[in-house]
Amino acid sequence: MKFSVAAIAALTTLLAGCGAGTTASSVPVANAPAGAVSTAAGAAVSRDASEAAAAAYCTQTHGEVEHRQAVYGSNGPSLLFLAGKASFCQYTHKKDGSRIHILLTTLYTKKPTLAALAYINAPYPTGSCNGNPASCYCTQLGGSDQFGGTTGAGGGWYLKGAIDETLEACIFPDMSSIDSWGLTYHSHGIIRGINLEKVMRYKYPSGG
Repeated sequence: MKFSVAAIAALTTLLAGCGAGTTASSVPVANAPAGAVSTAAGAAVSRDASEAAAAAYCTQTHGEVEHRQAVYGSNGPSLLFLAGKASFCQYTHKKDGSRIHILLTTLYTKKPTLAALAYINAPYPTGSCNGNPASCYCTQLGGSDQFGGTTGAGGGWYLKGAIDETLEACIFPDMSSIDSWGLTYHSHGIIRGINLEKVMRYKYPSGG
């Protein structure tokens, strides 16, 4: 979407006018109530502790923690590094070397996630798609691993030097994630890396 110079100028003027009489509500961070600051700090500490626990669990279950960064343009001559970062647990099969990646938070939670349910139920792919079959299957599940949509620019979750340097992670609306190829192979009865049902802390109800 493109905006004219005049439209941008008008919008800037409008925003300036809106802010002119609201200085009382614009409380500087330094003057914020001590309770609000301590609550935010406590939440950050809790989040860090949870991430550390998830990483430790990944290692305990014979996985490898990978800290990856979102990139755009993997099908082009150079990568554009984006702001997004995510930590995955990679499981590698000792005999065939196959791998599967699961977001640390998806691995560690005891609550159901869309990614976990997609892996456990493993619905068979329907219809046909052009292009990448794993990306297509991810879309059928209600997730997305596309960077740039249909432009073909490509992208993913990058870790320099990794075997899967740019990872195609199927991300669902609840922000849970398992890599697209792991999900796709599992829908055909093939386990890559490890059977995630044995290591995910969420357990599907028996007889469900």
